[in-house]
Amino acid sequence: MADPFRTRDVVPDFDRHVAAYAARSLITRARLPMHADIAYGPSPAECLDLFLPPSHLATGAVHMFIHGGYWRMFAKEDFSFVAETVTGAGAIAVIVDYALMPAVRMATLVAQVRRARDWIAAHIGAYGGDASRLTISGHSAGAQLGALLLDASAPAGSIAGAVLLSGIYDLAPLQGSFLRELIGLTDQEIRDFSPLARHYTAGANIRLLVGELETAPFHQQMNAFGAHLAIAAGSRVCQRTLPGADHMSIMADLGTPGTQAARHLVECLTAGPGVPANACDHS
Repeated sequence: MADPFRTRDVVPDFDRHVAAYAARSLITRARLPMHADIAYGPSPAECLDLFLPPSHLATGAVHMFIHGGYWRMFAKEDFSFVAETVTGAGAIAVIVDYALMPAVRMATLVAQVRRARDWIAAHIGAYGGDASRLTISGHSAGAQLGALLLDASAPAGSIAGAVLLSGIYDLAPLQGSFLRELIGLTDQEIRDFSPLARHYTAGANIRLLVGELETAPFHQQMNAFGAHLAIAAGSRVCQRTLPGADHMSIMADLGTPGTQAARHLVECLTAGPGVPANACDHS
């Protein structure tokens, strides 16, 4: 029986997508103005890339992207292509790196992503950005890390909006998956770092997306987290299933202007904190 969390088993063109992410990202890094490998913390893994919009489009908005890979693979250089959508909408794209498991534990990753957020808040003004207009997105494990930036412990007003794709919000099922031998999530990590176990308050506009062709656990997790958020955030939470998308293509679409995923991203980073998430209308 196929493991519903092992993406390679359920997305036949997994390797093609991985290669395309890297190839598209090379083109983006050659094409867009950027500042590469900026340190946001003390360890070698704590660095980020900034991509700048054309000056005539620049709005001051800032967007931070957190990559997935089950906390154990990929790097920021694989996802530079997300900046195509972000900069085309006039925002600064911040593509973040972090250390990988199992060399470090999840507490390290969570702390690093928080440091990246704090670096943006303190320094993005020097690059023409407005920290009060920070939005985030993340895919798969990156959505889990992004969700942990939105809970009630986050600095008030630190993130105006979020697009979380194909997220894992309850880590417990992963203990019985192929990841058991690869990263060995502990009971403590599940308690501490499952977004479904966190408290949230109204604030950021949050969009939860999943691909129609993704396996059942990803649909279940989006629905459970959406219900969890709705208790506090009400109509400011938007959930959508994107037709024809799988776990890899939904990520590719985020960096492809004009696709449904990209339109959700553009709406998030241009809406501002006062616009309710039920304005999201790409069903």
